[in-house]
Order: sequence, then C-alpha cells, then structure tokens
Amino acid sequence: MSKERPQIKITPEEFRYMTLLHELTGVHVHDCVVDEENNRIIFLVKPDEIGKAIGPKGIFVQTLKKMLNKNIEIVGYSDNIEELTKYALAPARVREVKVAQRPGGKRVVYATVDPNDKAVAIGKNGKNVARARLLLNRYFNIDTVIIA
Repeated sequence: MSKERPQIKITPEEFRYMTLLHELTGVHVHDCVVDEENNRIIFLVKPDEIGKAIGPKGIFVQTLKKMLNKNIEIVGYSDNIEELTKYALAPARVREVKVAQRPGGKRVVYATVDPNDKAVAIGKNGKNVARARLLLNRYFNIDTVIIA
C-alpha cells in the first residue's frame, strides 16, 4: 500500500519565508507551505520548537502576519503520517489515524478525534482539515482527510 513519497520542492518564495522565520526566532524551519486559498503561510518546525517559533504571547506570529499580510500558522513536523496528522489537526485531540486505499489509487486518512473536538479539527469553513489535507498530500500523497 505504500506509495513512493513525493519529492518536496521548496519555491524561492517559500525559502524566503522560511529564512525570515528562522532569522526572527532561531528555530530550524523544516518546510513552509503557502496556501493562497486561505491567505496563510503554514510553517513546519520541530514539535518541541513550536512555542519558540510562536514567541512570547505570539509576538513572532504577529510580526510575520504584519510583514507579509497573511495569516501565519506553525505546525509540528514529523515524517510519520500519524504524528503529522495529529500536529496538522491540533489543538484537536486525535485518537486514531487510519490510512486507506480507495479504488483508483486514491489515498484517504481517517482521523478519529475526541467528540468534543470535532468542530476544532474541521475548523471554520473547513480550514483546519484543509491544512491537514495540504500537508498530508505534500508528504504522503494523501488525497482526502476525513474527520470521524
């Protein structure tokens, strides 16, 4: 069932944003995804450096938001599909992650979350589940994310 992982290509624009966050915070930035549809930039950093990347009272996120005129999101990075799913859907509490192959080669992630966190996992206008789909597609060729 394992499909070859996609080759990640970082655009010059993404690299510039990654450098900016690194210079501002000192955090190693693993990746950056520009999501034009939701006017946001998603940065992936080591999970133990999320707080450092956000900064005291969110100062670094606010600074970047003002500089770039885009929403800024900091997400923990993992090369493990279950962990990346949990980080991408945070702060929702993910209980279980299953990967399934659909006919036609489509890959689906089913994320079971705490019932109280379902709305948080989906997000306003579906933007949190869209973030998870974007990141999981980029790293694991996942076509759909379903919140259960």
